[in-house]
Amino acid sequence: MAAIEQLSEAERADALDGLPEWDYDDARDAITRTIVFTDFAEAFGFMTQVALLAERADHHPEWSNVWNRVEILLTTHDAGGLSERDIELATAIDAILGG
Repeated sequence: MAAIEQLSEAERADALDGLPEWDYDDARDAITRTIVFTDFAEAFGFMTQVALLAERADHHPEWSNVWNRVEILLTTHDAGGLSERDIELATAIDAILGG
């Protein structure tokens, strides 16, 4: 398996242009997003969908859930920061949300 490469500044900027709902966390070289749902069941259902995607991709988010709010942080520890794997998972998450 090939090493996972951290995105360059230019690659990161290009990728973030396509992910307007995500914020860049410079301290962690990560992207974050907070999603508010109508209730806990909707939030948990969303998390279940993402968990299945993440498991298939073998790339797992750092996240938390408090009632109707889900906070997600994506970074690739093996790459030492943001990688294409994070962008792909963020894009898949946006697709689940219809964005």
